[in-house]
Amino acid sequence: MIKKDISNGVVHDVPADLREAFTSNPKVLAAWEDLTPLARNEWICWVTFVKKDETRREHIKRTINELKEGMRRPCCWLGCIHRKDKPISPSVQAILARRSKTT
Repeated sequence: MIKKDISNGVVHDVPADLREAFTSNPKVLAAWEDLTPLARNEWICWVTFVKKDETRREHIKRTINELKEGMRRPCCWLGCIHRKDKPISPSVQAILARRSKTT
């Protein structure tokens, strides 16, 4: 198996399932490589943040489709909470607090 170099995000590396989806579609891979590291990081986090495997597969499929359409960031995503180089904004803190009360 040949492992192609794929650019990672700021904090996150591209997981194997997402890497496979990118390498199987040259147009999507080109779109991925055209993103900033921060934008790539948000896509990776958006895919890996979910708990269920089924939801993760749906997020990968949606990532592929939206990159084909020219989207540069996940729509309606609060952003990666794993970044340590800046504090989490008050609005994101409020969203996370609400989510923790419902789970």
